[in-house]
Amino acid sequence: MLAAGALVLGGLAPAAALLPDSVLPHSEARAAAALNASDVTANLWEWNWPSVAAACTGHLGPAGYGAVQVAPPAESVSLASTSDGAHPWWEVYQPVSYGLTSRLGNRAQFAAMVAACHGAGVRVYVDAVINHMAGHNNTVSTTYGGSSFDPAGFSYPAVPYGYGDFHHANDGYCNDDDAGIDDWNDTSEVQNCELVSLSDLKTQSAYVRDKITGYLNDLIGLGVDGFRIDAAKHIAQSDFAAIKGALRATIAEGKAPYIAQEVVPGATTDALKPSAFTQNGDVLGFSYARGLKTQFQNGTLANLAGIPSWSLDASGDRTFTMITNHDTERDGSTLSYKNGTDYVLANYFLLAYPYGRPSVYDGFAWSSAGQSPPADSRGFVTDASCSGGWQCFTQSTGMKGMVAWHNATASATVVSDFTATAGGVIGFRRGDRGWVGLNDTASPSTASYRTGLADGVYCDVITGGASPVTGDGCAGTAVPVSGGTATVTVPAHGAVAIHADAKTGATPTATPTATPTATPTTTPATVSDAFNVYATTTWGTSVYVVGDIPALGSWDTSKAVRLSPDRYPTWSGTVSLPTGTRIEYKYIKKTDAGAVTWENGANRSYTTGTSPHVANDTWR
Repeated sequence: MLAAGALVLGGLAPAAALLPDSVLPHSEARAAAALNASDVTANLWEWNWPSVAAACTGHLGPAGYGAVQVAPPAESVSLASTSDGAHPWWEVYQPVSYGLTSRLGNRAQFAAMVAACHGAGVRVYVDAVINHMAGHNNTVSTTYGGSSFDPAGFSYPAVPYGYGDFHHANDGYCNDDDAGIDDWNDTSEVQNCELVSLSDLKTQSAYVRDKITGYLNDLIGLGVDGFRIDAAKHIAQSDFAAIKGALRATIAEGKAPYIAQEVVPGATTDALKPSAFTQNGDVLGFSYARGLKTQFQNGTLANLAGIPSWSLDASGDRTFTMITNHDTERDGSTLSYKNGTDYVLANYFLLAYPYGRPSVYDGFAWSSAGQSPPADSRGFVTDASCSGGWQCFTQSTGMKGMVAWHNATASATVVSDFTATAGGVIGFRRGDRGWVGLNDTASPSTASYRTGLADGVYCDVITGGASPVTGDGCAGTAVPVSGGTATVTVPAHGAVAIHADAKTGATPTATPTATPTATPTTTPATVSDAFNVYATTTWGTSVYVVGDIPALGSWDTSKAVRLSPDRYPTWSGTVSLPTGTRIEYKYIKKTDAGAVTWENGANRSYTTGTSPHVANDTWR
């Protein structure tokens, strides 16, 4: 949905740079032979189509993600100058036609992306903007595909839509003098008046519904498997039911497309509450995300033993759950990458706890709420680079491990042996399929837990899971289970997760007193990488680097690598790391008395090579 107050517009038209929509006909769409049996979605928000395709092939498919959600693909307004800068992110939520030439790519690239994702076993869900067209208060009519439109005249000839296809003030539908939504508890006003000056489609019209249906069926014809319905709260449920009823079956699986509806909670009117919309599909889990933010920011994970009813938007089988999305990370109502380890742990919990269909978000780094994703001067989004302003949490070792954990425990739908060893340290199991522990405190926590797993040695999937080389050792931390019990050290601000499908051939000894480190079957190649961070400190405080692999302490601050102050205020050190390994790390400050302060922001990351790497960072 478009951020409110983001419509001060102007500027010049960019040159059309993408291929025309006619490049690829429907007949060239290809179905996948088999799709991953998972309900986990990676939301790659505003990634361009080649980047989504690469992520599906290189990461999402092999990791077991069931779907990828992509940003709106329709041709949109192009704004070289706004109060939010050039080409703000919300351009894509102002469509001018249903053609597929956009700032994210063209029709051929979109179809190739769908085919690549299907080939990797990943479904494709599209963010569909069908409540409205580009705002009638736009002062320019430039677009990414070259279509013309007249905002003030409510004319969108590329569809075509004209004045009579929209709601207007006091037209018998929108009974409001300025045509805008003023009473957010009035169902008629919410669904028939304008949302922040966006031209509101008259979905009561069969003609309008046919145009919307044609757009969605066009996408289905290219292989799309489902839709996130933007601003679904603002469409009458009967109108959307008619649209949904006219949709074709998906190509890959021959079934109705998946539907997740954006229904922001807050209304007191029953007809506008999220649970009232489930007759047409799932709803996004805003309340769940807000509830998890409260517990993780307060360090009260023990409260998660029973998710309170105020945190639920609908029943678990009708909720598309999330920790954040593009709107909520900007308004601060949920956690985001800016919340560091709280954000990471909340996402692990999202995949561990059996509620809803989880969605993991990757957008781009931002400093102002409306700023553009990384793009060229004309607004066309550039390829996503994990070291160049894009978030790649879905590709992290820990998140991939938790996707595997979620999939492995899917048949065990009940949480058992929920144990809170402290307010911010919890562990629980899912039947006999998996156990997970989360530590939202600044100190490692060691305790014994009932895992429900058969005796054996299991590989922690957060730190790497089973060895991809030998299959009988652990790439990450080994966790022995004896008598169904494991004594586990959960790192500070970290997690440990084991499941039945990540077990070695080793035989455990008696119940251990601490989690041992696996003995590798071969000696891996290493490289000496340097870490330099500019960080001012007071007397008696030192700076350390800690990360997600054993050489960096596996997030255990007691095992963090102390850096030298010889070049103060730059702290420096060299660490021997395994080659060809993607690592995540952060800096911490630790006093002589042991008090730990973590730097802010998301985990830093890079992939080690065969030549030394130098990180030159600044404390956040």
